Amino acid sequence: MRINDDLTKPVLLDPSSMEWLPSPAVGVDRRMLYREGGEVARATSIVRYAPGSAFPAHAHRGGEEILVLDGTFQDEHGDYPAGSYFRNPPGTHHSPAATNGCVIFVRLWQFRKGDHAQIVRQPGEGELLKPRDGVSAARLLFENHAERVVLETWTPGAVLTIPNDRGIEFVILSGMVKVQDKLLTPQGWGRLPAGQQLTAKAGPEGAQVWLKDAPLQHADILPMPA
Repeated sequence: MRINDDLTKPVLLDPSSMEWLPSPAVGVDRRMLYREGGEVARATSIVRYAPGSAFPAHAHRGGEEILVLDGTFQDEHGDYPAGSYFRNPPGTHHSPAATNGCVIFVRLWQFRKGDHAQIVRQPGEGELLKPRDGVSAARLLFENHAERVVLETWTPGAVLTIPNDRGIEFVILSGMVKVQDKLLTPQGWGRLPAGQQLTAKAGPEGAQVWLKDAPLQHADILPMPA
């Protein structure tokens, strides 16, 4: 399966109009934003857990990056309410579930070789940053030499122009944002290749935005199993 796999082209999606597709676990559905592969895939998805649903215990052979968009995501290590962010590098494992249901943003098989940084950020955690113009608050969620992940609160009506030397991926957590001619609502997702700056306008109530500054595919990305 190949979905939005040309990483040289920008992609802007408002998943609210996309169909939910069933996963192998009962009660767990997904909207596929990017995918290369079958059930084991290099993929970016929005995943919905129905109340009381769970996904079988599994190891993260290719790494897993998660942002909780709505509700509370759970595993044997704890509860993660909306706004939580974590990285489960290759070699980690867990048994995910959602007693009351949740929606999460997930990136799979997109870790670099040797990247073993495990990060858990509950809402409000992370280093406070000096906000750029048009931003009222910013937190650093993760950074190494290859990528930088931040959470920003954009002021109402702000127009932002964000340089893009490596690649940008973003998710709208709340509010509305207009990028090019596309209006993105909560759970809206975008991806821009290096060299294409992000120019966006926040809606009248502002917006909260998760931003990843990194190559859209690392040169030393973990190889998929044959």
